[in-house]
Formats: sequence, structure tokens, C-alpha cells
Amino acid sequence: MGADGFAGFVKETRLNGLRIRCYDRGAGERAVLFLHGWGSDLSVFRAFFARAASAFRVCALDLPGFGGSEEPSSAWEVSDYADFAAAFLKELGVREAVLVGHSFGGRIAVKLAAWSSRNLEGSESRPLLPFTIPKIVLVDSAGVRRKRTLAQWVRLTFYKCAARALSFPIAEKISPGVLERWRLRMGSADYRNASPRMRQCLVKAVNEDLTPLFPSVSCPTLLVWGADDQDTPLSDARLMERLIPDSGVVVLQNAGHYSFLDQPFTFGRVLDSFLGLREMS
Repeated sequence: MGADGFAGFVKETRLNGLRIRCYDRGAGERAVLFLHGWGSDLSVFRAFFARAASAFRVCALDLPGFGGSEEPSSAWEVSDYADFAAAFLKELGVREAVLVGHSFGGRIAVKLAAWSSRNLEGSESRPLLPFTIPKIVLVDSAGVRRKRTLAQWVRLTFYKCAARALSFPIAEKISPGVLERWRLRMGSADYRNASPRMRQCLVKAVNEDLTPLFPSVSCPTLLVWGADDQDTPLSDARLMERLIPDSGVVVLQNAGHYSFLDQPFTFGRVLDSFLGLREMS
């Protein structure tokens, strides 16, 4: 089972019609929910579960379409993933959840925190969340839409023109699958490695700019970033720090997009401090 007992807390269950793999350690209504990034799974945070469990119930799940969880039945948006994470916490009976989100998981954390703030404001735009969010930790988080370079604009224009031309049935007969092959060649590694449905989810996620939501995140927010992150650069963290009212950035040197794995000791100490955990030996 391992020194940290990891396997003993992992189980498969069904939620909203989907088979999912999840981690649930401890009991009670006060939890920390770890949300992994795109192309990863819940085990990426494994090294930090035991220390958080000293004071919290610790929860995590393979998001639908990743790890041991089934793909969603349609192309989900970030809001759909946030709704699913909320349903997961509700199913566990959690009433208070600190969210720790890496990359794509950070998008979900931002959504939930913004919705939670609107709960407090009495907004009726969404159903009330069944739990409160006292704090969030965004680790090399996605959410800021990238500005396209000139070369990217040229490729996008070419793709749109090609897509229009190849949409005619005769074009598909002459060159079957050519558009999809071109899309795969030009897409990111995440796009190439994803299934057709998950590619649709990825496109929806990266095209959604969460910047307008940042001012609505009213809970204390810790931003942890790798100084050498090339996927979500440090400038994204600085923008979030300016727009999220109660936030601060901790920069981990000699660390990239997976800063918490590149500098696990420092990340662990920072997380301990933010969560109010006693110093662990």
C-alpha cells in the first residue's frame, strides 16, 4: 500500500452517471480538494496528501476524461467540470473546502471561488454551492487567454479557410481526413494526445478567458508559480495578483509548469503555512 497509505484511500465510484476514480482520506465536513491539471490525474499531488490530512479531510478525483475516470458524454466546458467537482464534494458531505488547483485544475478552482463569492452576494444567477470556500491555492494556473502572435493568426486564418473549403462533401471524398491530420500536426501535445471528445473540451477551455472572474474571487488566494514556467508564464500570476483582491504570489525558483513537483519541499512548507498546519517533522 505504500508508506503514505495512498492506495488504501483510492476507490472507484459513480457520480452523475460517470465512473470515476477518487481519493478520500479522513472524515468530516472540512476538506482540502486537490484538482489536477490537463493530461494528469489525482496521483500528481500524492506527496502532499498525508501532510494535509493532519488537519483536513483530503479529497481528490481523476477529472472526467483523465486517469481512471470516464470521459464526459459531451464536450464539456470549464463550468461543467466545476459543476462536477461541486457535485463530488456534495456527495461526500463536505461543507467547507479549500481548493488546490494546478493548471487546468486552477481554472476549476477560479470558477468555484467566483461562484462562491456570488453566493455570498445573494446572486441568483446560479444555484447556491452546498459548501463554502475559505481559501484557494492556484498552482501555475491556467485561465488567462494567450494573445496570439502574428504567426498564430496566419495559421488560424489558413485553417479557417481550409476548413471552409474542405467542408464540401466532394473535398472530403478527394482528401479524406486531411483537415484533421492538419489540425493534429499544428496542435499542441495536449491536443494530439487527447481523444476526439477531449480535444473539443480542450479547445473550449483554452478559448475561455477567466480574467473577468478574478475580481469576483473574494477568498484569500495563494498563487504558487514556477519562475521558469513556459506554459502559464509568471506574467499570468502577476495579472491574477493584481485582479484577485486578497492574493499573493510565491515564486519557486528553478521550477517550471509543475513547480510543486520541481520544488516539493518548498511547496510543501508554503502550503503548510497557508493551510495553517503545524510544522511537520
